[in-house]
Order: sequence, then structure tokens, then C-alpha cells
Amino acid sequence: MFMGEYNHTIDTKGRLIIPSRFREELGEEFVVTRGLDGCLFVFSNEAWQEFEKKLSALPLTNKSARQFSRFFVAGATPCELDKQGRILLPLCLREFAGLDKEVVLTGMLNRIEIWDKEKWTADNSYDDMDEIAEQMTDIGLII
Repeated sequence: MFMGEYNHTIDTKGRLIIPSRFREELGEEFVVTRGLDGCLFVFSNEAWQEFEKKLSALPLTNKSARQFSRFFVAGATPCELDKQGRILLPLCLREFAGLDKEVVLTGMLNRIEIWDKEKWTADNSYDDMDEIAEQMTDIGLII
């Protein structure tokens, strides 16, 4: 399970250090892809295979299902850690998420999200958590 928030920087070659706590859970190889809300998603190989099965089960005749699958699968890239615990983020993924230098890596249970630090700060103020909590109760999450 991934949890926590870590601030890091991307170097000029597009390399990013993965926090040691996350590296333990990810293993040596894993998948990075486009994420929702303008971030990147990082999945362990096991979690990615589970996600692939769900995507494969979507009806091919449904246009939204095809677009949803295309969004994640076409943008996906396998990654390996180097000896310093870094990965090379492809330019297309860095551009998608607006990643330049300062980033935030957040643990989100079955995945990691990589955010541009400014976007993370702007989009995640938590000012409306009472309203969001009510909506979560409506869909069955009881705290």
C-alpha cells in the first residue's frame, strides 16, 4: 500500500528519484502512465496487470470505454530504477503532467501519483472536505 507525500525534483535529463518507501513496494520494474486530474499514475506490475484485466473487460463497442482504455494504455511506459533509485520519465509524460522541476509524489493506496508541485498545491487545498465527505457517504464510504 502506498501512502504519504514526498517533494522531489526532476533533473535536466528527466530523471526523478522515487522515495525509498515507494521503491520497496514497487519493485525493480513498474508502469508509469497518464493519470486523471493532470498527474501521472505509477503502478506496480501486479497492480497494472489487475488494471489491464479490467480495461480488457470493457466493451469494445462502447466509445467511452475505448477512449478510457486508450488514455491509459497508449500513454503507459515500463520503467526501471537505476542504481540511485531514479527513473527516466519520458518527455511525453512530463509534458502531459506539466512536470518541469519541482514535483510531489503521493501514495494513493494501489498507486503513486506524480504531480507538478504548483498544480498539487493549487488543486489540493482541501477547503471543501466537509462537502466531499458527504458525497463519499452518499456512495457508501462510511468513516
